[in-house]
Amino acid sequence: MVLGVDVGNTQTVLGLFDEGGLRRRWRLSTVAEATADELRVKLTGLLSADGFGWQDVTGVVVASVVPVLTHAYAELAEEVTGAPPLLVSAASAPGLLLHYEEPAELGADRVANAVAAVEEHGAPVVVVDFGTATTLDVIGEAGTYLGGAIAPGIETSAEALFAKAARLPEVGLEPPGRVVGRNTREAVQAGLLLGEAAMVDGLVRRVWAELGAETPVVATGGLAPRMAPLCETVGAVDVDLTLKGLMALWRVRPGAEAEGGAAGEVAGRGGGR
Repeated sequence: MVLGVDVGNTQTVLGLFDEGGLRRRWRLSTVAEATADELRVKLTGLLSADGFGWQDVTGVVVASVVPVLTHAYAELAEEVTGAPPLLVSAASAPGLLLHYEEPAELGADRVANAVAAVEEHGAPVVVVDFGTATTLDVIGEAGTYLGGAIAPGIETSAEALFAKAARLPEVGLEPPGRVVGRNTREAVQAGLLLGEAAMVDGLVRRVWAELGAETPVVATGGLAPRMAPLCETVGAVDVDLTLKGLMALWRVRPGAEAEGGAAGEVAGRGGGR
């Protein structure tokens, strides 16, 4: 079995895969100071609680935007499997062509999202990831990563608003049902959630205008199930998109074909790239 690790700034999502697909998913708070030993203790407990153990894990693939945890998970992977993990980056996605000026700056999660989106939905496609940041990733008709947009995530915006506006009460991030709030709670919720949705729709429509055509739009991230229904342009939700991208990249990693684990191009699409 392969352990996929998606380390975000706020949350870390782990998925355990076998030949049949995703067997188990866990979502944890990201603790940047965690050591490899601490991560091993925590993950041992998660595996054990669901009837698994480290003896079941034969490989690890990591997409991390927290450099110190990248090293910690790499150390842990070598300890438990005897081999280094696959660390996702633009360089580890051989089937994904990039029209991006600084590929090294492209977040590992965005690489995984792009790979999985093309594999699952074809190209062109737009990915909206609702996390600490709200990101848009645009993949063109030929399956080429074209770029995207990065904005503050809804929780990030909420934290900044409540910290700077002393008289505004903290409210739950639940849709108010109308944009004209009848009280302060509804007004704040409308501004945060419906404002975020309007921003996403506006960005997507501008992307469509630049591409010259409308594309499928898939949402992922922890807040995707809550935000996608508020967006007019989002057509699909896949909270496991990043994990699926990790496994797609694992299947085409160097040496995979010799192990019988490769299965075509990264995005599962032949030719043209």
